[in-house]
Amino acid sequence: MKLNLSLVEKKVLMLLMVDSSLLVPEAECAYTLFVVAIFWLTEALPLAVSALLPAFMFPLFGIMASKQVASAYFKDFHLLLIGVICLATSIEKWNFHKRVALRMVMLVGVNPAWLTLGFMVSCSFLSMWLSNTSAAAMVMPIVEAVAQQIIRAEAEADALEMSYSNSSVNPALELNDMTMVWVILCAQLKMKMKMKKKMKMERYLREDKYNGISKVMCLCIAYSATIGGLTTITGTSTNLIFAEHFNTRYPDCQCINFGSWFILSIPITVIILLLSWVWLQWLFLGFECGKEKTAREQASAQVIREEYKKLGPISYPEIVTLVLFILMTLLWFTRDPGFIPGWSSLFPKYKGFATDSTTALVIGLLFFIIPAKTLSRTSNGENTVFGYTPLITWKEFQSCMPWEIAILVGGGFALADGCEVSNLSAWVGNKLTPLGSLPLWLIILISCLIVTSVTEVASNPATITIFLPILSPLAEAIHVNPLFILIPTTLCTSFAFLLPVANPANAIVFSYGHLTIMDMVKAGLGINIIGVAVVMLGIMTWIVPIFDLYTYPSWAPIISSTNNTGL
Repeated sequence: MKLNLSLVEKKVLMLLMVDSSLLVPEAECAYTLFVVAIFWLTEALPLAVSALLPAFMFPLFGIMASKQVASAYFKDFHLLLIGVICLATSIEKWNFHKRVALRMVMLVGVNPAWLTLGFMVSCSFLSMWLSNTSAAAMVMPIVEAVAQQIIRAEAEADALEMSYSNSSVNPALELNDMTMVWVILCAQLKMKMKMKKKMKMERYLREDKYNGISKVMCLCIAYSATIGGLTTITGTSTNLIFAEHFNTRYPDCQCINFGSWFILSIPITVIILLLSWVWLQWLFLGFECGKEKTAREQASAQVIREEYKKLGPISYPEIVTLVLFILMTLLWFTRDPGFIPGWSSLFPKYKGFATDSTTALVIGLLFFIIPAKTLSRTSNGENTVFGYTPLITWKEFQSCMPWEIAILVGGGFALADGCEVSNLSAWVGNKLTPLGSLPLWLIILISCLIVTSVTEVASNPATITIFLPILSPLAEAIHVNPLFILIPTTLCTSFAFLLPVANPANAIVFSYGHLTIMDMVKAGLGINIIGVAVVMLGIMTWIVPIFDLYTYPSWAPIISSTNNTGL
């Protein structure tokens, strides 16, 4: 017994004497990732504070130097966010979002189900051409205004209904028979008490419905911004990284282009979008998609029409904001659309220098320059002098800038860099090697589930960058068309729906304060399952003939290996 104890003691002493530089960096990075994920899930600390944990844990573990970690907290995304927030600040300052929101509600109607579907289709279409972050950041103020208008209209309708019930007069009270009057008064009093109790219960139910409306509208923007980006090569960074990796590794293949990607992904996008809408409605609101308007909906619509009339004609600052919004959208779309040369081709010497953040900052700067008032002329034809005021001021911008979100996303970038530097990604790749002996559909499913899980705590670009070099050799080793594995993996890398830090669109929507972590986890889990199921359906059916996936292509290298894969 003493011998065993002494051996244990010697081993413990030997471990304690080992220099800290010899500790496994993969395990240290995995530990940091685990700690940060736990803090994000439990919200034991504010999310932005938890995002700062890698800033001191990585240097202490020797994974990354402090300067390297610090550089990960401010990247191109943050410049894009600054430019978009300039636009959002002007939209909110001049109530342009309220005008758009009221007009949209008047066109679509106040039924939350159809309104949510309309927002999802609009945001996903916008996200096809713009970045997911830009689409969510621009549409979210309008969605917030719509939700508030519906809630305000319902509250005014409640107040109107209450006033009618209190002021109602029964004609029978005009009878001379005092006994009959007394009986009717007692019956009316009893009826009013029951009505008040019923209205109180209905008010509690409507408050839950109001919360559900806000949650559904927030989630529909976050998820549709991501889903819409799947449709085009330029719609999301993961698609671009895949295209760049694939064309570099397989230069003889010309099958991946804007058209082929659109054909394979548009059915996936439409199916996921519709099923996500059904899932969110069932989870938070139930189904109320009837065409006939209830009395309450008619009253709410009347209130919204009156609110729209109060705005009056569109003002000069609103027109300028609209023009800059359209200009920013056009510049984003035409920078490098993929199927035609964009304006970035005018600078061939500086290819890749200008990004979406460049456009956002140029337009954002104009909001600080263009005056908020025009010169007005007097009856004598002279211009009146006015104090120069830009469309937005720096203080107004600061009040709208979500610095917490900027730090939050920066923490995700830092974790992604740490995974690469510590070779944690290579360790994960080695663990995937035994997948070659499994059936093909199971290999695809496992790969999709792995990247879908990893991308929840790491950025989408980092996840796809880590796994593409792992899965490409895996497909070649088992003699399977690389597109059979790479296409579904690329699509599933965008399925970051569970956490606010999973992607910037989630973080932007979460910053409005209507959602909790568990709301997003509960809804996002269902969207993840829907997304993976639809991708698996697509890769095994209509995508097969597009690229002839069951045939090993001539452009892929031939590796002498036994194919143990079954279908």
